[in-house]
Amino acid sequence: MKVVFISGPFRGPTHWDIFQNIRKAEALALDVWKAGAAAICPHTNSQHFTGTCPDEVWLEGDLEILKRCDALIVTPDWERSSGARAEVDYAAKLGLPVFATVERLKHWLNENP
Repeated sequence: MKVVFISGPFRGPTHWDIFQNIRKAEALALDVWKAGAAAICPHTNSQHFTGTCPDEVWLEGDLEILKRCDALIVTPDWERSSGARAEVDYAAKLGLPVFATVERLKHWLNENP
């Protein structure tokens, strides 16, 4: 089974904005599971840890997790996030495929079982 990293905004100006970003990522993660791949959703991994460590800890950890994945998929609003942009750049550097839609991911999964 392929492992797909979910990338998109996490931080926001309010707790409500952060919660909404997490929900978007969770919804995408569920779609990835339904498509037949395992989803790694860093948004849910550290959702209650805000303020306990510097942001760099989470960003570096996410890149380490990304190294171990087969692909990356982004939420529709990923470009507004500096962290998501860094993840997309890192995935490209690693040679991992990056997907903007679940449909393209499904096509890739069918061609790369």
